[in-house]
Amino acid sequence: MLKNYLKTAFRNLVKNKFYTLINIIGLAVGIATCLLILLYVMDEMSFDHYNTNASRIYRVNNEIKFGDNQIDLAVAPALLGTTVVKEFPQVEQYTRIQWHSSLLIKKGNENLREDRVAYGDSTLFDVFTLPMLSGDPKNALREPHSIVITETIAKKYFDGIDVVGKEMIINDSVNYKITGVIKNMPSQSHFNFDIFVATAENPASRDDNWLSENWNTYILVKKNADLNKLNSDLNKMMDRYVGPELQGATNMTLDQFEKSGGYIRASLTPLTDIHLNSNKTGELDGNGNIQFVYIFSAIALFILLIACVNFMNLSTARSFNRAKEVGVRKVLGSLKRNLIQQFLTESVLISFIALIFAILIAWALMPYFNQLAGKTITVNTIFQPGMLLSLVVLMLIVGLLAGSYPAFFLSSFQPIAVLKGKLTSGFKKSWLRNALVVFQFVITIILIIGTIVIYNQLNYIREKDIGYNRNQVLVINGTSVLGDQAVTFKNELLQISGV
Repeated sequence: MLKNYLKTAFRNLVKNKFYTLINIIGLAVGIATCLLILLYVMDEMSFDHYNTNASRIYRVNNEIKFGDNQIDLAVAPALLGTTVVKEFPQVEQYTRIQWHSSLLIKKGNENLREDRVAYGDSTLFDVFTLPMLSGDPKNALREPHSIVITETIAKKYFDGIDVVGKEMIINDSVNYKITGVIKNMPSQSHFNFDIFVATAENPASRDDNWLSENWNTYILVKKNADLNKLNSDLNKMMDRYVGPELQGATNMTLDQFEKSGGYIRASLTPLTDIHLNSNKTGELDGNGNIQFVYIFSAIALFILLIACVNFMNLSTARSFNRAKEVGVRKVLGSLKRNLIQQFLTESVLISFIALIFAILIAWALMPYFNQLAGKTITVNTIFQPGMLLSLVVLMLIVGLLAGSYPAFFLSSFQPIAVLKGKLTSGFKKSWLRNALVVFQFVITIILIIGTIVIYNQLNYIREKDIGYNRNQVLVINGTSVLGDQAVTFKNELLQISGV
């Protein structure tokens, strides 16, 4: 029976080439757009999930209010990590990360600048899943002047990854020993560095000032840890260490400070929530926004609905052309359910053909979409088993939903009315068809207005006169290495004509 339905559906689609083409193109464009947005949403939702223990990793934040000033920090005091591990048995391990200034690395006779450099503890590989291609993760980053690099950096400077034990000349003066080579970090990570420098060489890593928050600190908790109790104990610990220092700095006890409306407290952010739900001072990189994910998901749904409604409207619009077919088939003994199954088969067949074209369209537009969205999504994501299964199920649902109204509408024709040509008034009085047309236009107009508003806002930001010419302002990175010579450097720059 199914073979007969498919054969009849295919013949009908070939017979009505123009109608079939319009339907397939409409559905394909809608599905392709929905697919691209879906890939973006999936990419945003997948941040940091590559870590094996992602569900047990938390970042420690600091929230400070002093007078009228309030600040939420993604960083913590240098000694917090070691103290937490010592005092709380439910905490298994900790690690810290801090941005390092740019490094100039010697390659042949030239120095190449690397910007994505961070300080990292030796426990970095105990907390995060950063597979090491060469070297021992337990001993990497333990000694001063030791570094761990990615495979890209290893190939860039040594043409291979078997470089553990070799040295790199940094800033034309210091030799750093390579103690490990890790895989390139996934782009779906809230931090992404090419070089990790041992924190042991940074005196600030041993700073015992609890009022100085400079380190992105992460803890790995044990399974079934009581997070509410841990957060409460964490703040009690902060009070013990911060109180005396606060009194020395402000001549106020912690109780007096809190009675004045101020506070210094810690909080925990799950690792997988950082990218979409955190926008604190001291983030390691620019994060996303969960509201954008909701908005884009809604847009994708509306676009898919518009494509389905368009299909339904086209099907019902040409129903009159198939009315005689329905009448004749009913006279010849076809049951209503057989007609419904036939029309649903045609609808599902069109949706699957449209899916093939949609994948081709998405594949062709992927480079431009990545450039627009700042992503590195590959078309291979579409062909993952889970994704393909989801698309097949989605197309089955789309086909059944989009074809349901035409199928039930066409199959309900009475043979006598059809053959006597008395269906015209019925078409004109179809309130559902009119409602679908109105819905389609309303959603389309909303999306167009939204696009125009966003375009005008971006154009305003780009062309607004901010009081200076951006093209004539240069930023010089890595000036922290100048130390006390920064003022001298500034004065020398001012002697240059044009500065």
